[in-house]
Amino acid sequence: MSTIAFLGLGHMGGPMAANLVQAGHTVRGFDPVPAAQEAAASAGVGMESAAADAVAGADIVITMLPNGALVLELYAEILPAAGPGTLFIDSSTIDVADARNAHDQAVAAGHAMIDAPVSGGVVGAEAGTLAFMVGGDEATFERAKPVLEDMGRKIVHCGAPGNGQAAKLCNNMILAISMDAVSEAFVLGEALGLSHQALYDVASNASGQCWALTTNCPVPGPVPGSPANRDYEAGFAVGLMAKDLGLAANALREHGVAGELGLRMAERYAEMRDAGRAANDFSDIINDIRDKSRKGN
Repeated sequence: MSTIAFLGLGHMGGPMAANLVQAGHTVRGFDPVPAAQEAAASAGVGMESAAADAVAGADIVITMLPNGALVLELYAEILPAAGPGTLFIDSSTIDVADARNAHDQAVAAGHAMIDAPVSGGVVGAEAGTLAFMVGGDEATFERAKPVLEDMGRKIVHCGAPGNGQAAKLCNNMILAISMDAVSEAFVLGEALGLSHQALYDVASNASGQCWALTTNCPVPGPVPGSPANRDYEAGFAVGLMAKDLGLAANALREHGVAGELGLRMAERYAEMRDAGRAANDFSDIINDIRDKSRKGN
């Protein structure tokens, strides 16, 4: 078992750290938010008063932070505090360039590093069923794989440093577009007098089948565990989707990709976030469609 420093113990990081404790690792954590500290401590994470204190003497350092600027700022603080050859795993969702920058800084400081963003939301973090998309060299991936398996079910090596982030952005662009398509179909079905269950029964067994329909269905009823049955309480929040799509949109523009749907989804989710829906599940886009339909937009 390893000694692991876990930095960033929010809705995702907290459950991930708890699963590492349950797997038998010694986990030392840091988070500036008192509620996150208390929840992590109650799960067996040893809390430290500073990030550098958590890192000192750790075999592995895992970060789960809101954006790339914070990751790079934190790395500047903690890389000197880590012992030689420490394994750094960043599971934040950040810009590909920031991920590669962090990797270069870690390697220059004498450490190993992978970017390993996740898919699966809070439910997956709690259940230990996350999917990890990993960027880094083969040897570092193999070194990191056992600890990733203590937090997730599917671990995919996507190639060179930064490629984990690239895969995450592409995946979430697909997810947003498919959720919008599913939601538009349900609103059209309502207008045509089609019941939600009838549409679900057809599409879930036909060419319209997708994760946005069969796992995160945007209407209550057909999939009892979907957020639509909890008044769109977030599994994956609008604000986070807006952030990820903003990164994807920047990448589309930077590389000259004519991604019309991806760019439009970035705009849509930014509008929803700014309209006060940031904390709702991203499937709440169905209500945005209904609102716009009533207004003739």
